[in-house]
Parts: sequence; structure tokens; C-alpha cells
Amino acid sequence: MTGDDARHTQLGLLRNPEFLAIASARFAGGLAYATILLALALYADAFSVSGIVAGLFGTAFALTRFVLVLPVGRYIDIGNSKHYLLWGLAINGVVLIGFTFVESAAHVLVLRVLQGIGSTLLLITGTAVVGNIAPDDEQGLWIGTYNQSYALSGLLGDLVGGALLYLYGFTVAYAMLVVVTGGSLVLVFVFLRDDPGGRAEPDETGGLETLRLLLGRSAIRSLVVFRFTFSFGKMAVILFLPIFARIQFDMNPLMIGAILVGGKLTKSVMQGYVGTVSDRIGYRSWFVFAGTILYAVGTAAIPLASAASGVFEPLVVAVFNRQFTLTPPFLVLFLSYTILGAADSLRIPTSLSLFVEEGKHYDATAATLSLRSLSWQFGSMIGPVAVGGLLDSVSYAAAFAMAAGVMVASGVLFLILYESEPAPATEPEVGGSV
Repeated sequence: MTGDDARHTQLGLLRNPEFLAIASARFAGGLAYATILLALALYADAFSVSGIVAGLFGTAFALTRFVLVLPVGRYIDIGNSKHYLLWGLAINGVVLIGFTFVESAAHVLVLRVLQGIGSTLLLITGTAVVGNIAPDDEQGLWIGTYNQSYALSGLLGDLVGGALLYLYGFTVAYAMLVVVTGGSLVLVFVFLRDDPGGRAEPDETGGLETLRLLLGRSAIRSLVVFRFTFSFGKMAVILFLPIFARIQFDMNPLMIGAILVGGKLTKSVMQGYVGTVSDRIGYRSWFVFAGTILYAVGTAAIPLASAASGVFEPLVVAVFNRQFTLTPPFLVLFLSYTILGAADSLRIPTSLSLFVEEGKHYDATAATLSLRSLSWQFGSMIGPVAVGGLLDSVSYAAAFAMAAGVMVASGVLFLILYESEPAPATEPEVGGSV
């Protein structure tokens, strides 16, 4: 393989200092998100919160992102993306320090709001920058590999974060995250070019006019509707699976983290490959649909953990000089989350590529990604609370079954609405003229 060929691979991208800096921000954000998700299950148990209050842990985060995604996307398109990345990392560092002093569910809710601010800056800015600086014929590779860094950080957050929470408690775990976040801030400051994505003038991004143009595309409309419905179920699963494991089976943070590893490992391995395959064969909408149905299958399998007790003898393993009992419910949940990881690997890079392709035509990549994130927040605000209420009034099985049903409906609706409307082959003039 020649030097030029090596640059066109996932490992070759890591030799690019700019890509490494951007990926490090995604990695730091993902590591913090995964560890805090484990901590939320501990807070829900320690403060004996109801299902609805536990759902608010997710809703507070989603509501903040809902409010911010459109203005953040607009200012990223007209401003200096590097500055927004740095601010996002700084805010995340402050949030991590704040979590060290949590003493009530109310404190958790406040910090989840602040976490939503930092997360919005990192997600939209990072993806927009990657979409803007990636070569046109390697867009899937860049986006897929970029998201692999997030999947890998989630995997390490589940393992390392779970282990630190179990062995040393909150303070040490959050201190580790602050160090990683600070390191990423330095990499972005040193290696990322100044103004890597803000190419349009303020009056050319158009605000509501740009959104109107984007929503005029049938491809964008179908993706927005899909993400609204799918997020209802997925965000409930992300929030309540760790809580389910903790409250129903009394699993410690290390075991909960181990459950989540299956999905994170699958995503860290598959996403770049799926992005490359979709670049070559197309049919990205079918990748999205297949990933949606597979995610519903994994979600529907989660409640089977309750029925699995006693099916076979538990397995005893030693980790960190301590013995852990791997019960049938543990193995069912591990398998379920592995299926969810494979499903996300099919859906995420292809969905992102569809959005970025549309946004680049209007010189408004971040605005398009803001629409993507905004549509996600609608469902993720409602889903956790709705599922939490069903959990309080009926059962975990009913809650996860409802989430799976909504996912299937979202996939079918997406295929019905989606029309083949590829972006024009020619690039528009700078300023978004069409």
C-alpha cells in the first residue's frame, strides 16, 4: 500500500492532525456521556426516584439541545467553528466538576441542562467541520471513522468509567474525564485550522429561509420525520436499560458497563466499514431502514432478561481481584445491546451522509445538521418521560415493547415518505444560491 493509499483508510485518517483533533473532541464527549449515563442509574437508585423523574434526567438534556440546535447551527455556519469546539469542551469540563458535588435529583437535572449545552456545541460543530473538510469522494469514510471515535469512547466509558465508579466512586471517575477533556481542548487549539467551516456570510445562511429551502427537499423532510419518531424509542432505551439492570437485578456499575460494551464494540468496528460500503454501492436509505428494524428487535429482546433467570447456572469470573457472577439476565442484556450496536452501525453513518450531502449543496452543513438534531430532540424529550410513566403504571416489559413498536413504525414511515431526490451533481455558488 502506497502512502497515498494509506491516507484513504480509517487508520490513515488518524495521521491527519486536524482529523485527530476533531476526533479527540468527539472521543472526550462520548467518554463523558457514557460514564455519566452509568452514573445516572446510580443516582436514580440512590435517590429512589420514580420512572417519570428518571425520565426527566433524559428530558432535561434533550430540552436544552432542542432550544439550542438551530441558533448554534446558524452561528457555526457563519462563525468560527474552532471557537465553538473549544467552548463546548470547556463547558463539558465544568459539568464534570459539578457532578462531583451532586447531592440530590435536582442537582442532576441542573447539570444535565449544562451538559446539553456543551454536547450541542460539540456534536453539531464537530460533524459540520468533518463534513466540510472531508474530500467529496471520502465523505462516508470520514464521517464513519469520526463516529467510530465516539463509539470507542463509549466503549471505554462503559468499561473504564464503570470500573472507576465501582472501585473508587464518583470523584476519581470525573477527575479522569476532566483530564481527557482538557487534553482534547489542547489538541483542537493547536492542530485545528482557524475557521474550518464558517464559509457563508450572515445574510447568506438565511436563518429561517435556509431552513425553508432545506425542508423543501423531500429527502430532508423524510429524514426529519424519521428521526422524530425513532428518537422517541431509542432515547428511552438508552436511559432506562442501565436503570433496568440496576434496579431489577442489582447490577453494579462495572457489570452495567460490561453490558453496554457489546453495542459500543460493534459500533466501533462497523461504522467506518458501513460508511465505505455505502459510498460504493449507494442505497443509503435502505441502510437506514435495516438499522431501524434491527434496533427494534434488540429493544424487544431487553425484557427477556427477566424471564431468563434460572435458565442456566450463573458464570463466576474474577475481575480486579474480585468475583463477579454473570447471570442469565446479564447475558441477555449483553446480547440485546450488541444487536443495538449493529443496528446503529447500519443507520448512523448513512443517515449522517444523507444530511451532509443535502447541506453541502446549500453551503449550510451545520444548519442541516441542526435540523437533524432538532428533529431528534422532539422525540427524546417525550420518549423518556412517556416510557417512564408506562414503567410506573405497567411494567418494564410494556415500556420496552412500546419503544420497539415506535421504532418499527418510524422505519416504515421513512420508506413511505422517502423519494429519490439526489443532490445536484454541480456545486452551488458560495452563498447558497440554487
